[in-house]
Amino acid sequence: MNGIILNNSIFENIKHIDENDNEYWLARELQNVLEYKEWRKFNNVISDAIIACKSSGYEVEDHFSQVVKMVDIGLKTSRNITDYKLSRYACYLITQNGDARKKALAQTYFAVQTRKMEITEKEYSSLTEDEKRFIKEILLKKVIILWTKQPRKLE
Repeated sequence: MNGIILNNSIFENIKHIDENDNEYWLARELQNVLEYKEWRKFNNVISDAIIACKSSGYEVEDHFSQVVKMVDIGLKTSRNITDYKLSRYACYLITQNGDARKKALAQTYFAVQTRKMEITEKEYSSLTEDEKRFIKEILLKKVIILWTKQPRKLE
């Protein structure tokens, strides 16, 4: 990544919790963290991730919820913009379908966090630190293997 060093806290800092205690991320905030300068390009990545979600047999609406926000664009002027509320899985798919230069750490973060959510808290908390580290290493290796097999997209 060019201007910033990514770490887990960056993704945790932009995570939101809704009234039902469901976590989500806003696409425009994720766009900034992943250093996409143009919404149009990032929206193309979201479109690819939606196709991947659909192809996996998941309900797209459960992971990509389109929202409209009002933003100020000047003196006493505002307009509506499109954004998405994204599940952790949606973020993972976005990192899978995005620019390879922008996604390595993000992909690892969302892969590890998604796996943590797949096993119960009780199971995960009963693991030793070595076992937790081993799971993270396995997931990272899988991410690297998948990443090396994907065709590169040019921005």
